[in-house]
Amino acid sequence: MIDVLLQPFQFEFFRNGTLAAIMVGGLCGLIGVYIVLRGMSYIGHGLSHAIFGGAVVSYVMAWNFYLGAGIWGFIAAVLINQTVRRTKINADAAIGVITTASFAIGIALISRYRSFTRSFDAALFGNILGVTVQDVLVIAGVTLLVSLIIFFCYKQLLFTAFDSTVAEVYGVPTAWVETLFALILAAALIVSMQILGVTLIAAAIVIPAITARLLTDSFNRLILLSTALGAATGFFGMCISFYADVASGATIVLLQAALFCVALAFSSLQHRAGRRLAHTHV
Repeated sequence: MIDVLLQPFQFEFFRNGTLAAIMVGGLCGLIGVYIVLRGMSYIGHGLSHAIFGGAVVSYVMAWNFYLGAGIWGFIAAVLINQTVRRTKINADAAIGVITTASFAIGIALISRYRSFTRSFDAALFGNILGVTVQDVLVIAGVTLLVSLIIFFCYKQLLFTAFDSTVAEVYGVPTAWVETLFALILAAALIVSMQILGVTLIAAAIVIPAITARLLTDSFNRLILLSTALGAATGFFGMCISFYADVASGATIVLLQAALFCVALAFSSLQHRAGRRLAHTHV
């Protein structure tokens, strides 16, 4: 039995992919808390599409993937923030316009240079088989960097996430904080692309945070629980995908969705029990 469970770890691609999935899952869970609290769940979906456009441009221009897609994603995130701050346009509209335009650039270039269409199927849906040791090191570096930034800017990020207007009144440099968050979000999305694909990144960012929110009201526990859920589903999703012969990104997200349903049912039962107890005392 143990030999069967350990069988996939004999393959280097699976070991690399599992390490990457654990780190990406934890990273998405960590960042997802701030995105959910800000009520901007759509930005993960939109920005991942924008980064896809940057990835295609990087390929055509023969740039380094991480550098080209990173700069592109960061610029898109800053444009969204500045559009919302300086105009009357709502965040969802700004995200829709900027990110879909960027995604359209990628699609246009793919239709023009058809020779690499297959390569970007992996970008859309994930390609765990293509994860190398270099990719794992890059993901580890980004995960460590993002964790350090959130640790040292904990209060500023939290204050800005809850109410940026009040935070600005109290002297928090919200413009710089939002720019910094845009940078770490873009970095997280880029390293997540090969594991989850553009189409599934948004779910991996939002679901662990929402699931954790159903289980706790403490912000500190919310951060820890969301990160742990993301990392755990990354590991077990990889194992399940190997034995079920299903795409790893889809398996990870489906596992997260299943945990969300369990948490929702548990939360509903707790709420009903609380109401019954209160009614009995009355």
